[in-house]
Amino acid sequence: MKRFPAHILIFSISLWFHNAEIMAQQNKIDKQIDDLLQRMTLEEKVGQMNQYNGFWDATGPAPQGGNAAVKYEHLKKGWVGAMLNVTGTEEVRKLQKLVVEESRLGIPLLFGYDVIHGYKTLAPIPLAEAASWDMEAIENSARIAAIEASSVGLNWTFAPMVDISRDPRWGRVMEGGGEDTYLGGQIAKARVKGFQGEDLSAPNTIAACAKHFAAYGFAEAGKEYNTVDIGTSTLFNTVLPTFKAAVDADVKSVMNGFNILNGIPVTGDAFLQREVLKEKWALQGLVVSDWASIAELVPHGFAEDMKHAAELGAKAGSDMEMESGSYVAHLVSNVKEGKVKESLIDDAVRRILRVKFELGLFDDPYKYCDSAREKEKLYHPDHKEAVLEMAKKSIVLLKNENNILPLAKNQGKIAVIGELADDTNSPLGSWRLGSDNNTAVSFLEGLKAYSQDFKYAPGPKVFNKDANFLQEVEVNATDTSGMEEAVALAKESDVVLMVLGEHGFQSGEARSRTNLNLPGLQLDLLKAVHEVNPNIVLIVMNGRPLTITWEAENVPAILETWQLGTQTGNAIAEVLFGDYNPSGKLPMTFPRSVGQIPIYYNHFNTGRPNLEPNVFWSHYSDEQNTPLFPFGYGLSYTQFEYSDLEIDSSDQSAIKVNVTVKNSGSVAGEEVVQLYIRDKVASVTRPVKELKGFKKILLEAGDSQKIAFTLTDAELGFFDHNYEFVVEPGMFEVMIGTNSQDVLRQSFEKR
Repeated sequence: MKRFPAHILIFSISLWFHNAEIMAQQNKIDKQIDDLLQRMTLEEKVGQMNQYNGFWDATGPAPQGGNAAVKYEHLKKGWVGAMLNVTGTEEVRKLQKLVVEESRLGIPLLFGYDVIHGYKTLAPIPLAEAASWDMEAIENSARIAAIEASSVGLNWTFAPMVDISRDPRWGRVMEGGGEDTYLGGQIAKARVKGFQGEDLSAPNTIAACAKHFAAYGFAEAGKEYNTVDIGTSTLFNTVLPTFKAAVDADVKSVMNGFNILNGIPVTGDAFLQREVLKEKWALQGLVVSDWASIAELVPHGFAEDMKHAAELGAKAGSDMEMESGSYVAHLVSNVKEGKVKESLIDDAVRRILRVKFELGLFDDPYKYCDSAREKEKLYHPDHKEAVLEMAKKSIVLLKNENNILPLAKNQGKIAVIGELADDTNSPLGSWRLGSDNNTAVSFLEGLKAYSQDFKYAPGPKVFNKDANFLQEVEVNATDTSGMEEAVALAKESDVVLMVLGEHGFQSGEARSRTNLNLPGLQLDLLKAVHEVNPNIVLIVMNGRPLTITWEAENVPAILETWQLGTQTGNAIAEVLFGDYNPSGKLPMTFPRSVGQIPIYYNHFNTGRPNLEPNVFWSHYSDEQNTPLFPFGYGLSYTQFEYSDLEIDSSDQSAIKVNVTVKNSGSVAGEEVVQLYIRDKVASVTRPVKELKGFKKILLEAGDSQKIAFTLTDAELGFFDHNYEFVVEPGMFEVMIGTNSQDVLRQSFEKR
């Protein structure tokens, strides 16, 4: 008889009991939902599918007259399933009490909010966090956001955004994980786990929402809310896998989008929402529309009017409508007229109720309304320390000619130039609705901890500092006042720290740009300073890849610092002076010029990829094909050598790949070891390389480590045009290196 070690038996028994407990809990919830559905009227069911934006001060008198009064009555009747943009334990408690104690069935509300990279204590913008390639740190960042958000009464966040995008003109790239599907999928899982925790019923967790389903990041010309038109190969292999990763991580909700995809608005797309998301992937949570996106089916030319839009949205699988009110106004009549089956309504309501039960709201509707916890958790010192670590991990060293960095601790005559250096608001980034203005540690404040021997000149005014989330940022491109003073300071200094970039509100939703240069007169300022003192460290603050070609060719050192949130200045200073060795790697390609966009590492080869003795090959007449900085790129204050790439394909189900990485420099450092593959010949053409694995390691100076990867069918296969996953025999090339361009190569045969 085969005997198993005691520890395996104990683990197996524990796992069995754990799974049994989960099944018992799910069965209990299902029975409770069934009971509640049987008691609900059609109007109450449709009410659960309705989400309203906060429309009055809940701690004040009830609204009298107008639309606000109508919404108030809907709350009392139980015709509202969720609220949006209501925060603070007192406000949340008042609204929850109104619904729980005055509506017939007392079904508690969900309270949703865009908690994107923190609530009060802000971590770096999500694109910056993606540059860390550190899933544990990203998960912890989402965990901190959940702790603070839940402390103010929120139980649902509209994050993570898992849209893949290859176009930095699109402002919402700041909100996602970059251009790569594999990296994006790992980030999606980490963020979902961080928000939702191990136990969703705990009072410090919130339900996550993967958005925007689907292909929103492929908006034509990078223009917000624009049309998307991509093929099935891109949809199945590039766009959908990050959402599938979120569903596999048990994300509790998915948000559709504003865009048309191949002629159909995704909010009204039954193939995406019903066939793929709910049937093929078996999503257990709910699908919520984006802001009024069901109403937007009318201007899209897909629906005749709001009643028709409500019908199409419900049929397509949009379970909850955000804000426009077409469901609560028209779905009941659509059902009674036979246009929408009540079974579809029941399915939607079942999904909404399940999330509420799993959050524990039926056990205690006020569990998120602890005012003492609200005071304790906001801006907690532990949170500030954690976002500082996240910020340091997010910084990418793009150039370090002659090892100008790190600066010596006794570095003398430092000039700091650039308006952003003294800014405590812009570094917070976009999508920070719950935060307080001017709560970032500025660069100057961070620098003071290391040096008092510096002088500051802002240079010409760049941005209107009163810019906010709802306004366009005004940029000065004519007034050169301050230029002369800045240049004079640079001339008398040993080293110049130039802090340039975008304003925090120049990226994010509705912040598309056609010009990705440094805004305003900043490049003119940089060139003028360079003429008198080329010993420059350029510190770039931005929410997207920029076209910094002149800068990369002429400035000896460049730090990509993104918008790093609350601890911005402290994080940058620690990197500048060597107390933290930068380890970030780019999650998006940096173009040389806007004309190259979209530019991304995992492109196809084309039929004419190579240089020929004539013009008839795939290239530009006025620009190189290569990026300015490739995907996965990032330097360190040390050097890493790769050697001894080995492949063992004897076990075709688990192909072993090994490589040796050595820290050949003089200081300890972290390296992200990246593995790419290429399927050389396939029934559907495959990209020139695809990321299929990475490991972040720490090596002391002089140390080396053998890094092992395993390639299975999950990494080697792809989706065909019928959305069937296939793994085909043939030759595969394996590439491992420090970024997507500088790699070692070997091949193996898949039989």
